[in-house]
Amino acid sequence: MPATPKIVFIANLWTLVGHPSAEAEWSLERKFQAIKEAGFDGVNWRGSPEIARLLKTYDLRFSGHFDGGNAEEFALAIRTQLEAGAETINVQLADHDTPVEDAIQLTIRLMEEAERQQANVHLEVHRDTCTETPEKAYAIADGYRAATGQLLRMNLDYSHIAVVKHLRPEDFSQRLLTRPELLQKGNLTHLRPFNGHHCQVPVTDGRGNLTREFEDNLVFVGDLFRCWLAGPRPHNELWVVPELGPVASGYGISTWPAPWEDCLVAKREFEKVWQRVLSESPTPESPS
Repeated sequence: MPATPKIVFIANLWTLVGHPSAEAEWSLERKFQAIKEAGFDGVNWRGSPEIARLLKTYDLRFSGHFDGGNAEEFALAIRTQLEAGAETINVQLADHDTPVEDAIQLTIRLMEEAERQQANVHLEVHRDTCTETPEKAYAIADGYRAATGQLLRMNLDYSHIAVVKHLRPEDFSQRLLTRPELLQKGNLTHLRPFNGHHCQVPVTDGRGNLTREFEDNLVFVGDLFRCWLAGPRPHNELWVVPELGPVASGYGISTWPAPWEDCLVAKREFEKVWQRVLSESPTPESPS
């Protein structure tokens, strides 16, 4: 029997910054406890001995993270994530004004080091990095392939692309899933609910109902899952981070429901979409 593809839900500790309030923010251990109780499979953050200890205590998997643009620091940064138990590593590389050619060379160095350490590194499409616009992100991916002959593993956070293009909901899938091979190469994605003018939209309306904007986004999430499942499905697992940013970050808005509470609802709804997509056709053969 072919193995059923698995979705792995990862909670970003960033979502819990300032929760439940800036004055009474939960301790790190209380956050881990809440993540476990909510049914998440793992945590996303920067690796450290304390993170490693809590991951073991709560039996959670780990998606590591680091940012920077100094190639001399890549080896230590990757090793630190691996020592904490990272199975995926998200990297925000360089700066918004880093020239594309420089970014390509940095990406080559990053992925060479990832290969040396056998680390599952993904380059994230993200604001204030070398991948800030889709044009730059895809130019880096194309330059990397031209130089190495390999597809680039990327964490395609489509919320950043959508706001650059100011898309209408009916155009999300057609205009965003234009590089399926890049989505399919990796097994990590950050799913921040978005629309064409806001990098983050509320999941609920404060009365327990899903917002229209989030429901629009769920259609795109279904198409994203179909796209990934149609590819080679590395590790036969898709690591999904329901990415809700806190108010202090500028992503959340003070009048919206608490990001953590919305994150729990987003996880539940993403799981429903995943199961529906899986049920649409027989489970594809497990990748070799």
